[in-house]
Amino acid sequence: MAATLRRAPAPGVEWEFERITIARDYPRSVVTKMLVERAEHGGWELDRVRVAPDGTRRVVLRRKIIRVRPTLYSTSA
Repeated sequence: MAATLRRAPAPGVEWEFERITIARDYPRSVVTKMLVERAEHGGWELDRVRVAPDGTRRVVLRRKIIRVRPTLYSTSA
């Protein structure tokens, strides 16, 4: 159902993307609740939504990849 990929649209910023395909059987309210939960708990934001002619929704979510840089500690006695 979901695939994750990475791409960098701007130098210094890296995004992680997740593609989700949602069947037409789910009402809009259920899809909204699902996407809000992913945003609140997973840090995702909505990148784009496409609705196919058959009613299938293709959603792309994104979130920033935060890199932690190690700090150098000097020990002086």
